[in-house]
Amino acid sequence: MAGFQLLIFLLPFLHPILVHSTTDSTDVQALQVVYSSVNSASQLTNWKSNGGDPCGESWKGVVCQGSSVVSLELSGLGLSGSMGYLLNDLSSLKTLDLSNNNFHDSIPYQLPPNLTSLNLARNNLSASLPYSISTMASLSYLNVSGNSLSQAVGDMFSNLLLLTTLDLSFNNFSGDLPASFSSLSNLSTLNVQNNQLNGSLNVLTGLPLTTLNVANNHFNGWIPRELISIPNFRSEGNSFNNGPAPPSPPSTSPPGRPRNNRGRTPGSPSSDGQSSQSSSKGLAVGAIVGISLGSAFLLGILLVIVFCIRKSKKKEVGFISSSHGGTHPATTNTIQMEMNEQRVKNMAAVTDVKPPPAEQSVVNKLQGNSGSVKRMKSPMTATPYSVATLQTSTNSFSQEFLIGEGSLGRVYRAEFSNGKTMAVKKIDNAALSLQEEDNFLEAVSNMSRLRHPNIVSLVGYCAEHGQRLLVYEYIGNGNLHDILHFADEDGKKLSWNARVRVALGTARALEYLHEVCLPSVVHRNFKSANILLDEELNPHLSDCGLAALNPNTERQVSTQMVGSFGYSAPEFALSGVYTVKSDVYSFGVAMLELLTGRKPLDSSRPRPEQSLVRWATPQLHDIDALAKMVDPTLNGMYPAKSLSRFADIIALCVQPEPEFRPPMSEVVQALVRLVQRASVVKRRSSDDSGFSYRTPDHEAIDLSF
Repeated sequence: MAGFQLLIFLLPFLHPILVHSTTDSTDVQALQVVYSSVNSASQLTNWKSNGGDPCGESWKGVVCQGSSVVSLELSGLGLSGSMGYLLNDLSSLKTLDLSNNNFHDSIPYQLPPNLTSLNLARNNLSASLPYSISTMASLSYLNVSGNSLSQAVGDMFSNLLLLTTLDLSFNNFSGDLPASFSSLSNLSTLNVQNNQLNGSLNVLTGLPLTTLNVANNHFNGWIPRELISIPNFRSEGNSFNNGPAPPSPPSTSPPGRPRNNRGRTPGSPSSDGQSSQSSSKGLAVGAIVGISLGSAFLLGILLVIVFCIRKSKKKEVGFISSSHGGTHPATTNTIQMEMNEQRVKNMAAVTDVKPPPAEQSVVNKLQGNSGSVKRMKSPMTATPYSVATLQTSTNSFSQEFLIGEGSLGRVYRAEFSNGKTMAVKKIDNAALSLQEEDNFLEAVSNMSRLRHPNIVSLVGYCAEHGQRLLVYEYIGNGNLHDILHFADEDGKKLSWNARVRVALGTARALEYLHEVCLPSVVHRNFKSANILLDEELNPHLSDCGLAALNPNTERQVSTQMVGSFGYSAPEFALSGVYTVKSDVYSFGVAMLELLTGRKPLDSSRPRPEQSLVRWATPQLHDIDALAKMVDPTLNGMYPAKSLSRFADIIALCVQPEPEFRPPMSEVVQALVRLVQRASVVKRRSSDDSGFSYRTPDHEAIDLSF
């Protein structure tokens, strides 16, 4: 009895200890995934892959407040592998330091959202900065130096108003400094040395920098005067102009913030406006009247000259037309070129295909009859080709060069004189309305900036003599549809491992379109025939952004319907509405195809089995039925557990209600978990069974058991 009374007495004192030593279950799961994803995990003392209490058991590098993990500091432990796929679940994490390790692959798309400090310096990270950084408004310190990051830095800094230190040095970043750097109103240290950056430094004027290192890049132009006076400034190893820099234009200051006084040139107005006021008073009234009269006189003369020129040009065109019984071809081409140039200048894009956020251009909104229309003012990055060049490279679009056909036109293999092989899509003019022709160049500009390892790159275009053609990189190993359904003819068969690779790569392509591009890009025509495979069986999704050229893409149910019969989501068939969740459904259908080897619709089969989704869905959770559904060409060579998990993922994607389908980022994570749960083994040189999925640490995951 006395012992019981003592326990009752001590309970109020024990309660806080019990609460603080129990870690939030979401944080525990995220750390377990980290532990399972890294190699050389022996350095992570007290960590566990199952169970455990990070806060109560003092896991190495883990700092907690109450039951939440607020800091993860694992610098210099020789860790390799990947960082896991659940870092974004660490919602209370403020500090993440994984510097001085050997992490490979890319930085995860999704990072802890509320970080104040992120240090990934001196690893072996590749690819580019994830766009999720743009949402981390609390971030004050960001260091990714000493990696192999590449591509453009990305215009993602507009919301990082608390950032004081940014270190991108010793990477392979290229392109200009992003315009959103001008929003970093608290940035004091910026290190970008030893990259491949170019352009000017004008975007940095007006920032409160005390340390700036831009050495050993490809910057050019003049160094702005504001930057020269920064206390710690290094600029060697660039191509800057010699001599004094010209005065910086007023527009170099970030909007809404006054220019830095140290950049004010002699004789410029002071902040109190006295110089401007005295200048106004010093101008005589008579001089103002004289200037006004002179300007009006000159304007009148200019109008007369313009009128005469226009009248003369009209007579010239009329003369040529009458003397030849019609318009002269040269004149027609000149007029057409001028109209095309003017059309491009005045073009307003009515398309949901926008460039990735890393290269998002300034968008002005114009008000039209049908509401707000977005006009993209973006430079063309695709290469222009002439009709003559494309005719020569395709033998005048002969049948022997034909490699495919879609709703918008035929696709030809093109062999250029420089030895390069491309794919040319020759768009049928009947497939484009006048409005879509107006938007062709804008759609091309947007599509050409979609960059992802699993997306077919648009590299060029042709828009002359009324022709519309698109030039893509050439993926020469066929498409998934043909390999699955004509395997006997081609002698190509996909192992289970290869199918997992196709699923994961294709899911990552859709994740990029839906969740990395801003605004989201809806594919609208996702099917196995648009999944191209290279020589190593890596998937490349084609026709991304091409839906912008389809007429009435929101509500079009006809022979040119968006999406293909058998892949279309139920809501599209009912209402004509197509969203990112409709893409998810189409992905699920293609994955069913991958699992079963059956076509989405097959009239040659018994009536209950003609619709693949209707036949397969009720059986996806039945292990015995599932084993009978598997593509017979696999000959039973697949892991039962992986098969079951793959079926679960498919079942989520093909749910009839759009709101219940997962976003593609969750699909990617589920597929990654499927892979990571397999055992990690060294690649065997004699293993030629089709495919070994390569993990970021360059070891292979064997899925064949």
